[in-house]
Amino acid sequence: MADTVVFPIDTPAGRRTAEVSYERLGGGEPLVLLHGIGHHLQAWDPVAGILAAERDVIAVDLPGFGASPALPDGVGYDLRGVVPVLRGLFEALDLDRPHVAGNSLGGLLALQLAHEKLVRTAVALSPAGFWTEAERRYAFAVLRAMRRGAESLSPQAVARLARTAAGRAALAGTIYARPGRRSPDAVMAETRALRECAGFAATLAGGRRVLFTHDIADVPVTVAWGTRDRLLLRRQGVRAKQVIPGARLIRLPGCGHVPMNDDPALVARVILDATR
Repeated sequence: MADTVVFPIDTPAGRRTAEVSYERLGGGEPLVLLHGIGHHLQAWDPVAGILAAERDVIAVDLPGFGASPALPDGVGYDLRGVVPVLRGLFEALDLDRPHVAGNSLGGLLALQLAHEKLVRTAVALSPAGFWTEAERRYAFAVLRAMRRGAESLSPQAVARLARTAAGRAALAGTIYARPGRRSPDAVMAETRALRECAGFAATLAGGRRVLFTHDIADVPVTVAWGTRDRLLLRRQGVRAKQVIPGARLIRLPGCGHVPMNDDPALVARVILDATR
């Protein structure tokens, strides 16, 4: 069951509040999980229980996604806007430099949190920010097409599609290598999350000029990439290793852009190994 935390943040108009929805389970050292654009914290459901056997797992709906409302006026959805909100979230939940794992947009945020030394370790699964301009344009075009598709389908049509493996492939095959493994309820919920998220357009706009160029020397970093990622191509992982030479670069065989569902055991092992 999700909880909500409200905490103060600084904005151009002065002090305002941010509200973030999250789920917390397990015990041990804290581990924050960050999803990608258009998704929600339930993206982590396939691995959360495995991780919770060893970690205090906090899966977060990023601001403007899932059950978390939009950011206050004047606060951007770029790194400069969102990272301070995550810092405020850590303080509100009494998390002192937690471990963090993120996917796609969440992976980029995890790396920025590591650069700012706000976390103990960072795991980035197919992180954004290591693209060429042509690769970025391609990824953004695909994401916009997915959003238009989610907006154009009625809930009844989504439910009909989600009942079959072929329908789930049509709805989610861009991000999963094995969309048939995703449950019908999960596919319906994430299609609704993509359709309804308030932060989608602003996040894409904020990402137009994003390139991650920081070496991270003082925080252990793991970058993992699915070999069947159709959104952010796996050669971007090689660039990530060039930018962060000390990072571990791991292949996720047979996994797509959101690998947690494609191979939960492998992804959980990568995260637990990286946070030990």
